This record gives sequence, structure tokens and C-alpha cells, in this order.
Amino acid sequence: MNQHRPTHGVAALGDNLGQILLLALTNAFVGGMVGIERTVLPLIAETDFGIASKASAIAFIATFGVTKALVNFLAGGLSDRWGRRRLLLLGWLVGIPVPLLLMYAPSWSWVLIANVLLGVNQSLTWSMTVVMKVDLASPRTFGLVIGWNEFAGYAGMSITAVATGIIASHHGLRPEPFYVGIAVALIGLFLSWFTRDTRSRKTTPEKPESVSGDGADGPSLVSVLRRGTFGHAALSSASLAGLATNLKDGALWGLLPIVLVARGVSIERIGVVVALYPAVWSVSQLYFGPLSDRVGRRGLIAAGLVLQGLGVGSFAMEGTYGWYLGAAMLAGLGTGMVYPTLLAFVSDLSDAEWRASALGVYRLWRDLGYAVGALGAGVLADTLGAPTAMSVVAGLSGAVALAFGARTRPRRS
Repeated sequence: MNQHRPTHGVAALGDNLGQILLLALTNAFVGGMVGIERTVLPLIAETDFGIASKASAIAFIATFGVTKALVNFLAGGLSDRWGRRRLLLLGWLVGIPVPLLLMYAPSWSWVLIANVLLGVNQSLTWSMTVVMKVDLASPRTFGLVIGWNEFAGYAGMSITAVATGIIASHHGLRPEPFYVGIAVALIGLFLSWFTRDTRSRKTTPEKPESVSGDGADGPSLVSVLRRGTFGHAALSSASLAGLATNLKDGALWGLLPIVLVARGVSIERIGVVVALYPAVWSVSQLYFGPLSDRVGRRGLIAAGLVLQGLGVGSFAMEGTYGWYLGAAMLAGLGTGMVYPTLLAFVSDLSDAEWRASALGVYRLWRDLGYAVGALGAGVLADTLGAPTAMSVVAGLSGAVALAFGARTRPRRS
């Protein structure tokens, strides 16, 4: 009788394991492209371009976030028509000029242009690694493969964040730290060449909570947008939770280096704090992604929102270097609980015919959080101070956790 029991874990991936691991490795370099900015770019705004306003200094994050969100929205549908691998390769070609622009930008507007290109690069490459893995997996392994993907991406981000911080502390903020970005982009393009397209290998949902499509070809993109925004309680709650998560990340990305410099922390130590946060985020996803396959998604998402809020709130308080490391670990752990689990949650709720579009809508709202977090936190920091801005972000994360738990609670008959 046991011979018919469904296979879980790595064994369930079968012949697709090698391709899934290649995609995960590729995504490490995708994350590395963002990591080249995390430590040094907020500091470049002040030192090289004399931008005193925090809202103006972190506008590059909003530019990145809006671009990434809009291209995410289109990427799922485009990949169904043009193929996943083509978009993956296109994303790398768009990303190659980014470190060159950041190295030699004569004005802040050049930095903003670089971040438009970075947003396109990240949306196409990261979206495709997620969608291609989900194509090759099944609902019993969504959390596992997405956990691998997000682990690799944020590990790459962490490594380049700390590397650029070390390079900057010894050689200055420009151009040497961005040499790392050139290598990352070229290696990512090289690895992507060996991936295979997965468009024809989409799996069929096996979970009863899946929301069925509208006819043989599934719903239109507009219909999926409506569901993910307000038309379906669970999908729209996932969008809100994703937005809150990246709102927090946008605020930390822009404000944390500036706050720590003002408190007398060295650039090298700032690089370690900035890198520890995505490092914990990265590694913890290896545990929480597969765990969500076994224990369910909802509880992990709500708990993760609370934990990441506590981490941001801890940064709002002045403390020792060890205190900041602890805050980074808390924020990273909470984000690690949320990130792969929300992607798996949305995958559970969508049919194979429109799952790529559903993930695109979710990532539209999630990555708009970068813009909302960067601009909102910047304005608050200019008017009330950066610690107050971080406290507000922490409170929002807790409020969204309560809303998510209430809106996605299973109905009792």
C-alpha cells in the first residue's frame, strides 16, 4: 500500500533536480547584482553627489522598485508567449551596463537610469528562475524549490554586499566596488545559457484550495490582477503581506547605512550588518520553505511579519555593534519565514495555466513595496528622523500580520 504514497522532498524532483540546482546557482548571481548597491550606494548619494535629503538620497530604490514591479507584472504573461529562457537571457543583457553606469555616473540622474535597468534585470531574471522552478516542481515541493531559489538569491546579495563594503573601506566608494558587478553579470549570463525552457512542463495543481481558471486558457491578465489585488481574499492578502515585506526592505536598504554612519559605525562594520540581514534571510529559507510544505503556509507568514517588524524596530533604537547584528538577524529570520512561503502560497492558489501571471501580480505588489518603503521612510526620516521612520515601518509590519491572519483564516462550516 505504501507504494502509492506521494513522494516528498528532493526525491520528488526526479530528473528535474539538476536543472533546478542550475537555476538556483544562477539566481545567486541575480541576487549579487542587487548586493553591489546595498552597502555603498546610499553613502555615495551623500559623499559624491552632496544629496542631504534622505528622501532624495534613496530615490534610487523607488526607481528600482517601480520598474521591477511593473516588469514583474508583465513577465509572467510574456514568458508564456516568448518562453522562460529567452526572458532570462534578456534580463542579463539589460543588467550588464548597470555596474558601468554606477562606476562612472557624473550625476545622480545616471544612478537613477542604472536602477531602471537593474529593476528590469531583476524582474526578468529572478521572475524566470522562480517560474521555471515551479514549472519543474509540484505543489508538494513548491516550498522546497522556492526556498532553494530565494536562499541562493539572497546569499548572493549578502556576499556582494559585504565584499563591496570591504573593498570600499580600502579603496573608496567608486569605482572599485562595482568591479564585482561586472563579474557577477557575465557569470550569470554564462550560466543562464545552459538552462532549458520549461514553458511546456507546467504542473497541474493538486491542492483543493486552488482557485480555478476561467475556461480552457485560464483567466485574462486583467482578471488575475483583479484577483490578486482585491477580488480574492487570500491572494490579495498575500499581495499586501508581500508589499509590507519589501516596504521594510526598501526602508532598511536606504536608511540603515546612513543611520549607522551617523552613529559612528565604520563602513566595514556597516557592510557586515547590511550583509548579515540578507544572509540570515537567505539561509533560513532553506528551512522555512520546505517546512511550509509540511505544516502549511499561513502561520509562518503571519509569524514572519511580526519577527521582521521586531528587527526593524530594534534598529530604531541606538545600541552597540552587537545590538545591530542581533537586529539584522531578527529582520532576516522574519523575512526568511515570509519570502518563500508567500510565493508557495500564491502558487497553491493558482492553476498551472495562469500561475505565472498570478506570481507576476503578487510580485508587482510585493516589489512596489520598495518604492513605498523608500519614499515613505525617506520623507519620515527628513521630517521626524530616521529612527522614527523605522519605528513606523515596524508597526506596519505587525498590523499587516494581524490583517493577514484574519483574512486568510479558514472558514468553519
